[in-house]
Parts: sequence; structure tokens; C-alpha cells
Amino acid sequence: MAITAADVNKLRQETGAGMMDCKKALTEADGDFEKAKEILRKQGQKIADKRADNTTAEGVVLANVSDDGKTGKIIALACETEPVSKVADFQNLATAVMDAAVKTGATDKSGLLATPQADGRTLQDHITDLMGKIGEKIDVASFETVTADKVVSYIHSNGKLGVLVGLSNTNGTDVTEVGKDVAMQIAAMKPVALDKDGVDATIVEREIEIGKEQARQEGKPEAMLEKIALGKLNKFYKENTLLNQEFVKDNSMTIAQLLDKTSKGLTVSAFKRVVIG
Repeated sequence: MAITAADVNKLRQETGAGMMDCKKALTEADGDFEKAKEILRKQGQKIADKRADNTTAEGVVLANVSDDGKTGKIIALACETEPVSKVADFQNLATAVMDAAVKTGATDKSGLLATPQADGRTLQDHITDLMGKIGEKIDVASFETVTADKVVSYIHSNGKLGVLVGLSNTNGTDVTEVGKDVAMQIAAMKPVALDKDGVDATIVEREIEIGKEQARQEGKPEAMLEKIALGKLNKFYKENTLLNQEFVKDNSMTIAQLLDKTSKGLTVSAFKRVVIG
């Protein structure tokens, strides 16, 4: 059957695929719109399979904090190249992912990707279809949620790094400014945990072994290695756990001291740092 320009445009509006791809799919499907959509989706899936191992070091990070300030969500939509990360289709998809994260009860990536969109396609379908259109791997690289008395977000100027920080024991104090300072601290200083109790046991074991080996290389007695390594571990905690880190804007105090100075008992209950690349 003859494929009209109106048919091609209709399919393009419904799928977001390119004009030539839509015409080719309609021709192959003998004008059947649903079959043409399936052809386009398979095209996207082929690209997804082919480029599954490709690195996605570009993209955009978006964050949203609820109106009551108690729940924050952050997503990272990643792609392979910077030009793709700037195009309207990719930016619109990132917004759709963020909207789905906010509006649904999804608690993990798989649940988020299964979210139905207004046109009936799932979020994963939208991603797959766009991969078919642009010929590049696209992935929801991160999806995180933080809930606390007060949640503050921060997106770095490059758009590829974002932070959510949850503050507890706010006691009615406006902690937005200090929350921003702490979020920027997290962005810059990359803490691995809130405090030493939150550091993964494998990291602790690794740091102890590194400390021992360093002391051994320095010629320290074998009997002293454990004690020296534990001393180095305490230094690791100070430099790499948020509440024990020196505040970058004023190194005369730690983050814990900064928070307590702002409001007695104020602390960070959770944080998420999301970065692309």
C-alpha cells in the first residue's frame, strides 16, 4: 500500500523516530502502525544489544525535592557522547525519567523503567526507541531516594554531578543554607560514608592492609604494624567520612561541628552522590 507523508508524520509523532526510519518501518509493515512501532522498537533493541558494553560517560543528572522538603529523588541519564546529551530528545527523556521517579512509587531502577507513560509505552520502551533513533546507548545510570526531616539537593554546574543530603533533628530551624554547604562538600570531597560505622568492612580491611604494607616498606617492626595501620585508618576516617571531614569553607571545624553549631543536635542522616563519567 502507498505510504503517505501524513502516515509517516503520525508515526513520527507517536514514536519520536526519524522521518526516514518511520517511512521504512511503515513500508516494511505494509502500513500497519502497530507493526511499524514494533519494527522501530526492535531497531532500538538491536542497537541496545550491539552497544551494551559501550561506555556512557556523558549525560545529565537531575534532582527533585518534594514540596514539604522531606523526600528527594535524583536520577542520572547517561549516553555515549556529549552532543547527544545536549539534544532536545535526550533532555526531554531525562525530564520524563525524573517525572516518573517523582510521580510513581518506584523504589529501584527496574521498577522505574517499567513505569507506563502517557502513550502506553513503558519508560524502558521510550529509552529503547530513542536508542533506535540516535544510534547510541542510553541508560538510567542512577536512581536514588533520600527521606529525612529536610532534604537539600545540589547539581554541579556541568550537569553531570548531583547530591541529595538528608538532615535530621532540624528542630524547626531553616537549614537550607547549611544543607547546600554540606551537599557541595559531598560533591567535592567524595565521602564514602557518614561516619566510621558506615564504612564497608571490605574497605576497612583494605585500608588496614595498605597501612601495614606502607609501614612495612618504611622498615617499621612487624610487631608495630597493626598499631600503625590502625592509626592510618583513623586518618582515613577523618578524611573520607562526611561528619569527620574538615569543612572545606572553614577547616577549623568538622562537618559534625558545623551542623551542631547551626542547630544543637542537627546531623546528616543520609546522602547520595551521583556522577556520570
